[in-house]
Amino acid sequence: MASDDYLRLDRQICFSLNAASRAFGGVYRTLLKDLGLTYPQYLVMLALWEEPEGLPVKRLGERLRLDSGTLSPLLKRLEANGLVRRERSTRDERSVVVTLTDEGAALKQRARAVPKKIAEATGFELAEIEDLRTRLNRLTEALDGADI
Repeated sequence: MASDDYLRLDRQICFSLNAASRAFGGVYRTLLKDLGLTYPQYLVMLALWEEPEGLPVKRLGERLRLDSGTLSPLLKRLEANGLVRRERSTRDERSVVVTLTDEGAALKQRARAVPKKIAEATGFELAEIEDLRTRLNRLTEALDGADI
């Protein structure tokens, strides 16, 4: 292959990943509308459903790979919608802990269908989805550690 062929748009992994991400965004937007959530809000809820005792904002941001400038408005909107509560930690007043409200915890039941519908939308077998997720995680780790 000629070296200029590697500069073709359709040969760029970043373009393919971006296009797939945008396509996923459209599918998620449709599915999450019934839950009253945006995709970033859904990610926050997923993280909190795994940690019912709550998470410090800093840890939540690390988990979601979001900075505080992006995370704070998400939490503010979720709190206004009655799904989460933000409170100062009793152990460390500098830390704010995010917990689910009863309504936020109950929303998990309605969200259970989302992953299955996403899997169906891909047309992939579950093993293919798991393999792709594993490879993308490896790619992310490699890029995070890249010395460029």
